[in-house]
Amino acid sequence: MQKRRLGNSGLEVSAIGLGCMGLTRGLGPAAGTDEAVTLIRSAVARGVTFFDTAESYGEANERIVGEALAPVRDLVVIATKFGWKNGDYTAGRDSRPERIRFVAEQSLKRLQTDRIDLFYQHRVDPNVPIEDVAGTVGDLIEEGKVRYFGLCEAGEEIIRRANAVQPVSALQSEYSLWWREPEQGVLPVLEQLGIGFVPFGPLGKGFLTGAINEDTTFEAGDWRNTLPRFAAEARKANLALVERLGEIADANHATRAQIALAWLLAQKPWIAPIPGTTRVHRLDENLGADRIELTLEDLWQIEAAVAEIQIQGARYTAQQEEAINR
Repeated sequence: MQKRRLGNSGLEVSAIGLGCMGLTRGLGPAAGTDEAVTLIRSAVARGVTFFDTAESYGEANERIVGEALAPVRDLVVIATKFGWKNGDYTAGRDSRPERIRFVAEQSLKRLQTDRIDLFYQHRVDPNVPIEDVAGTVGDLIEEGKVRYFGLCEAGEEIIRRANAVQPVSALQSEYSLWWREPEQGVLPVLEQLGIGFVPFGPLGKGFLTGAINEDTTFEAGDWRNTLPRFAAEARKANLALVERLGEIADANHATRAQIALAWLLAQKPWIAPIPGTTRVHRLDENLGADRIELTLEDLWQIEAAVAEIQIQGARYTAQQEEAINR
């Protein structure tokens, strides 16, 4: 597995990390603890050094990550997040300094470690100046409890203000072939300031893999059941993009997932996506993208395919957007 530096911070991670949210909730059935630990250790054995969790993924998520990585703690980078009231993303935001400190202490215990490598604010809190947030994380860095500071889904102004107080090492936002909003303003700012970018949802919540069609049904509790982009009619229309990806994948002796990830890696050398999975064979497939070098012709074909296909369905419902942004 190749390594990448997240901007100018000096933080080095595997080119492809592992998003751990789905191990306990969100997309499909949760993995059992033993199964999840085995998956994470399989990722380590394959060269993955970058693992992403959060307080809001449930206490079990951080505990699983901590247990799995304890034997190799000094060889990996663990990222976790703060920013929700009582760790509940449905309850609103809370990035008060005292809350940040509390989350840090609890995460350190659950992760069985003495430092958090990358500590993200999960969403911007409109009730707490970002300067106070950055300053609090900066204090935790000085105390040795945190190594690097990150933001999630923050805009240009917030990134600049935070970075002026405490250097931001990474921004984590959704970015993929079917959600390219970060290109409109955030990516140039990150490049200017020397900040790395960590795309979540790099496979379109599974859609870009080709494993989902208009007839697919999701289990109860799978939040794709609530997303407009995963309504049956939207899925049917959006399959045109997956079909074009399949043609490019076949020409490269690769899978659709590998092409989608290789495309992200080709955008900037300081981008490190974090696809999630609960299955080792999917892990192997995703990591195979690290060995694919897309040609300029490949990239042109991908851009042409995206340009001619209008993705149907909003990323979230209006109510979900309001909850996320309130």
